[in-house]
Amino acid sequence: MAIIRIQDIESTELGDEMFVHQTIDVDKGQDFVRIDKFLIDKLEKISRNRIQNAIKAGCILVGGKVIKSNYKVHPYDKISIVLPRSPLEFDDLIPEDIPLSVVYEDDAVLVINKPPDFVVHPGIGNPTGTLANALMFHFQKQGLETVQYADLQRPGIVHRIDKDTSGLMVIAKSDYALTHLAKQFFDHTIDREYNALVWGEPSEKSGTIIGNIGRHPRERLLMAVCEDENEGKHAVTHYEVIESMYYVSLLKCKLETGRTHQIRVHLKHIGHTLFNDQRYGGDRVLKGTIFAKYRQFVENCFKVLPRQALHARVLAFTHPVTEERMHFEADLPEDFKIVLDRWRNYVSSRKEIIDNE
Repeated sequence: MAIIRIQDIESTELGDEMFVHQTIDVDKGQDFVRIDKFLIDKLEKISRNRIQNAIKAGCILVGGKVIKSNYKVHPYDKISIVLPRSPLEFDDLIPEDIPLSVVYEDDAVLVINKPPDFVVHPGIGNPTGTLANALMFHFQKQGLETVQYADLQRPGIVHRIDKDTSGLMVIAKSDYALTHLAKQFFDHTIDREYNALVWGEPSEKSGTIIGNIGRHPRERLLMAVCEDENEGKHAVTHYEVIESMYYVSLLKCKLETGRTHQIRVHLKHIGHTLFNDQRYGGDRVLKGTIFAKYRQFVENCFKVLPRQALHARVLAFTHPVTEERMHFEADLPEDFKIVLDRWRNYVSSRKEIIDNE
């Protein structure tokens, strides 16, 4: 097994997971007060209910240990806090009747299979028609409009998937569930496994890519591996080759961290860009012959799969209420399956030529 270590740096700030970690060092002259009261005074716009939910979920530690809500703060205490991110600024998020592919749902969580070309949050160019709009409608239809989410304008969304990436997402249906899931993402106890079709064949059948990810120095819409170990955010991706087709390979990728575009950036960095990833240059022939028929074959594959070939296939987490370990799998979408079959047939029919290249 290969370990590809680009850089290694500790980081507590997370990207695609929507929560933050902070620490508070208590002054030497601090009076003995309940920790929930202490934190209300220290943290802006945080209700006592949210703080108590965070304590219950094990998101607030003192000296590295779980505490109860009646714990009295002592001088020199070191308090660690993990909470969902501050509210996102959406202008009048409107509930929209957009169908959701529901894999599982109960009173605490909702698991969906997100289709490609579906944006998670409103933004420039996508003011409506997003998952956030769909969730607002879905929950209001269930009579949950009065639930006190940590941020009603971000209804239970605790992690993201890129617009053109398909696959599984977990949504929280209460503030407590949101807080509990945030802690699991922070502790890396949520399992996320992706299938990725990439250009070429990795030299090692399995490996780990370690490298800080930050904004590209020149292209602001892109992310990149940072050469300076003091820049970017720590990121780890584990991969395994499932199937090699000479020109392309099907990989299994497991996320240890969740940075923006992490799999796309890490795989490009080691020379295996995602198939048809337009943003990172995978929408042109990066491996293969110069024959016109081959180029036409690739272009036809691009038309069938008009996006990066990335699918969140496996998701596993601990249920916030029952503490049961939940495991979900989602089959590859049809466009991904068709392109895989086309590559298998193409390689099979050209085996003699490939062997001589």
